Amino acid sequence: MLNQKLGQKMLQKLSPQQIQLMKLLQIPTATLDQRIKEELEANPALDEGEEAEIANDEDFESFASADSDSEEGVEKDELASKDEEFELDDYINEYLEEDPSSYKLQANNYSQDEEEKTITVAMESTFHEYLEGQVGLMDFKDDREEKIAHQIVGSIDDDGYLRRDPLSIIDDLMFAFNIIALPDEVASMLKRIQCFDPPGVGARDLRECLLIQINHKIDAFTKKGLHPPQAFYDAQEILDQYFNEFSKKHYQKLQRHIGTNEDELREAYDEILKLNPKPASGHVGQNNKGIHYIVPDFIIENRDGELDLTLNSRNAPDLRINDQYTDMLKSYKATTKERRANKTEKEAVMFIKQKIDSAKWFIDAIKQRQQTMYKSMYAIMQYQYDFFLSGDQKKLRPMILKDIADITGLDISTVSRVANSKFVQTEFGTKRLKDFFSESLQTSTGEEVSTLEVKKILTEIIGEENKRKPLSDEKLKNMLIEKSYNIARRTVAKYREQLNIPVARLRKVL
Repeated sequence: MLNQKLGQKMLQKLSPQQIQLMKLLQIPTATLDQRIKEELEANPALDEGEEAEIANDEDFESFASADSDSEEGVEKDELASKDEEFELDDYINEYLEEDPSSYKLQANNYSQDEEEKTITVAMESTFHEYLEGQVGLMDFKDDREEKIAHQIVGSIDDDGYLRRDPLSIIDDLMFAFNIIALPDEVASMLKRIQCFDPPGVGARDLRECLLIQINHKIDAFTKKGLHPPQAFYDAQEILDQYFNEFSKKHYQKLQRHIGTNEDELREAYDEILKLNPKPASGHVGQNNKGIHYIVPDFIIENRDGELDLTLNSRNAPDLRINDQYTDMLKSYKATTKERRANKTEKEAVMFIKQKIDSAKWFIDAIKQRQQTMYKSMYAIMQYQYDFFLSGDQKKLRPMILKDIADITGLDISTVSRVANSKFVQTEFGTKRLKDFFSESLQTSTGEEVSTLEVKKILTEIIGEENKRKPLSDEKLKNMLIEKSYNIARRTVAKYREQLNIPVARLRKVL
């Protein structure tokens, strides 16, 4: 049975301007430039200094003189309702009386280093191009073998490994080249490719990669008529037969298996550690791949004991309303002084109004973004003043998002967006803003300290331990308690994992 009833609800809805501000606030300075360029392309009323392209008079005249009969489907009462919602003359007078410079994006808290710096990148061959060049030097019986070789090389990943299943390579050959290859043919061709430079390329796992490299070293000695060191053969045996014990650092088991003493095992281990677990990383062109340059959003300078905060404005150009759109409004006002505006002229001004309002909103959002970022970063700088003066992580105070939100009067979600993907440049290096936020830990004296301080001390303790007898998590806990930090063993394990420090057994060395 259907019923009708009357009810009231309180809903919180965000305006398009608020949504735009939140999105702008979240992106870092490095990508803000691209966002501004997108807005410049989408909105012709938005201009970027003198470099922005301005529409000419002919474009406006052709727009203004468009056939008014093309919109006959629009009812007169609809146009009348638009006139009631928006008075063209009032809008034109209001806008023309405003100072155009008031919409220019300006602020006095930017860094004075405005010099544009470009990074020159050398043209280098990629890792796969390097492998393809070696394929060209191989001798093949027919085109079929050559296509198999190219397919295998194309399946090697950026680390130099072949992680694709041979059956998948066979399927690719069948679909792409109508070649029905046998698993033995693919395996035979892979053996030949594994002889490529750099050594270890084409391996299917880490064990095979290291084994190929140590075999390459042994072959290099034998080709010269020299006898390879015994450590090479011991390393070969470890990788070939006892890789599981090697990865878990079961030294005593390895000594029993290969029949060596501790010194000989250490020499074999040293040879294995010299091998490259990622063969492709040694290629020149590969070294520059995936490098991301950090553009700091804030700059903190120490001026004779006083901290000075500035915003990096390199990717935030001055924005203003396009002068051509102002001229359009002036032209409309001049032509409609003595006569009533027709339908086409009204629609043209409505379009101009929409674009100008959108440009104003975007400029205001950019300005509010900079003000919110500066306000939040200034509060963080004052909160962590001792750290920014000294650079000592032990002086970092416990700080959560709510602390900065209470100081600035901003919402916690706003502070979170400011801290997201943002960096600050200090004289101690460029730091991620999120790294300054940490929970508190209570000492035996009742004092609250940052968990970052505890992690720093934990790193120092592990760095100074005897690597032949590394400290267990229980011993690390006791040492921290001796330093007045109330901490549990599972918390020590959690911090150690966050610091990417392995367990005691894997830190042990011979």
